[in-house]
Amino acid sequence: MNDPRQILLGAQAAAGLLPVCDHYSGVEVRMRKSLALQAEMIQEFGACVFDVTLDCEDGARVGAEHDHAQLVVALARAACEAPGATSGAARPRVAVRVHPVHHPVFGDEVRTIVAGAGRHLCHIMVPKVESVADVDRAAAIIDAVDDSGRSSLMPVHVLLESPAAVHRAFDIAAHPRVESISFGLMDFVSAHGGAIPATAMSQAGQFAHPLVVRAKLEIASACHAHGKVPSHCVVTEFRDEEVLARAARAAAQELGYTRMWSIHPAQIRTILAAMAPPRRDIDQAAEIIVAAQQADWAPIEFAGQLHDRASYRFFWQILERAHQTGQTLSPEVRLYFDAPAPSSVPPANRETRQ
Repeated sequence: MNDPRQILLGAQAAAGLLPVCDHYSGVEVRMRKSLALQAEMIQEFGACVFDVTLDCEDGARVGAEHDHAQLVVALARAACEAPGATSGAARPRVAVRVHPVHHPVFGDEVRTIVAGAGRHLCHIMVPKVESVADVDRAAAIIDAVDDSGRSSLMPVHVLLESPAAVHRAFDIAAHPRVESISFGLMDFVSAHGGAIPATAMSQAGQFAHPLVVRAKLEIASACHAHGKVPSHCVVTEFRDEEVLARAARAAAQELGYTRMWSIHPAQIRTILAAMAPPRRDIDQAAEIIVAAQQADWAPIEFAGQLHDRASYRFFWQILERAHQTGQTLSPEVRLYFDAPAPSSVPPANRETRQ
């Protein structure tokens, strides 16, 4: 069977290959519950549909950062080395958010975490990145201690939280170690010294204030220009599922975001559902891709319209997103995802070890 990942995907394929939900927790009891929930949902869906990011920046008590980093190492190792943990699409995806690169504890924190659990981590999130130089510094410290034997260098996710950082979004997105860029809404608003009202941090305001919307679009555009994943900020009204669903749909359908933060376990399924393709789009994409594969990827006519590899790529990406969000797929389409990815498709935008 000719694999669509091998036939169709090129430089544009990176955006969307990460789970659409990135769940953050920093308090021990919540970190444990998040990892347990991830294991439960892996069993439910047969794939890891959200990342768990263990948070050092907001989770560690001042003065106890080293102890918190050691706790994070223990939790990550326990989750990834558990008897039920597997490899491939069903393996646990655990990441860590560390302190900013210029924070006094950054070096010790990264060395502790990467040395202790580097081979298990899917990425490291670095907050308050302001420039390419910050990414270089973070990558250098990570690489100096990462002797885990992984085949590619540790992916770095970054959080842009100021007007200056957003101004440099395209340069940061072009960095080969950056896999995803997130937008830090509350710090971004605060950085304007009162020029943006507090209402811009609400669900409604963050999709209406021109400066906030412009920043979100800049990050999304930069990511798509360089094949990276744009990750939308949190919604603080975490107990209102409809508010969250509207925000996730707006982020995905209006602003081009393919991933979103969660700060409460109740948000995870809502984000998955809101960022999933509509059922009618999944069914149409399945029919077109199956017909295209049967035609050996030559142009076809479908419902009175011509389709070729350009549109095949679009419809294949719909199916990828459906798979990532745990949607039901037909047996013919499931075969594509049950088969291992072809080795000729390298991990997107990751430098390999020499």
